[in-house]
Amino acid sequence: MKRRWLTLLAVICTVALLTAGCAQKAPDTKPTDKAQTGDQSWNKIKEKGEFVIGLDDNYPPAGFRDKAGELVGFDIDLAKEAAKRLGVKAVFKPVQWDGVLLNLKSGEIDLIWNALGITPERQKEIGFTDSYMADRNIIVVKAGSPIKSKADLAGKTVGLQLGSTAEPAVTKDEISSKLKEIRKFESPTVALMDLDAGRIDAVVTNEMNARYLVTTEKTADKYYILTEQEGDFGKEPFGVGVRLEDKTFLAELNRVLNEMKADGTAAKISNEWFGSNIIK
Repeated sequence: MKRRWLTLLAVICTVALLTAGCAQKAPDTKPTDKAQTGDQSWNKIKEKGEFVIGLDDNYPPAGFRDKAGELVGFDIDLAKEAAKRLGVKAVFKPVQWDGVLLNLKSGEIDLIWNALGITPERQKEIGFTDSYMADRNIIVVKAGSPIKSKADLAGKTVGLQLGSTAEPAVTKDEISSKLKEIRKFESPTVALMDLDAGRIDAVVTNEMNARYLVTTEKTADKYYILTEQEGDFGKEPFGVGVRLEDKTFLAELNRVLNEMKADGTAAKISNEWFGSNIIK
């Protein structure tokens, strides 16, 4: 009997030790799917074989329709070259500019490449590549206008594009409290039409856009762009916008942009559109 109890006791101890061993088993260190896979944004672009670019297709010379209705522009050419180097296709999707950040964050588009100003406000919402050029928000008036400086905008009605960097540039400037009114338009082109008709007194937009509209459309006799000494609303660097989490895709875009700068391709595209190299 005693031997039986000893045997039973040994079995109980063995089971207890095994149970304790199981309880003390090291935790499973297998990484979660997220940690295991990491940021897959660039892999997803490669799998799709394309990236979708959101843009305003009435914003020359960054992106606009030519007389045949084809989408052309300085940023269009840069984006196509970048896509070629990445081994994917660039697909362009016109969107309402004041909602373009929402289009990006919702996944309707993969990036924004359209004279997109890098601002602290936007940097809180989306990621940016390194800047590839810098511009400034300038003031356009009709030829012969009494407006000769930014200070002369006091009591006047100013037009700008809704959702553009011209909007915060004007509203944050000390002159804003002295303006009669700020009118927001679908595009600078439409704002210039109202300026020509006398419904507003000035238009604020980036210099690249303004000079193209004034010179290419052969309207230099109609408008005057105030010089930097006469007044503007500050410089703005341009970059390509992506979702904050798309870091691997961002790294690839930066890589090819730097390649294009280094080998002179970006400068060549700039010279074709502006007659000089404005790439920074």
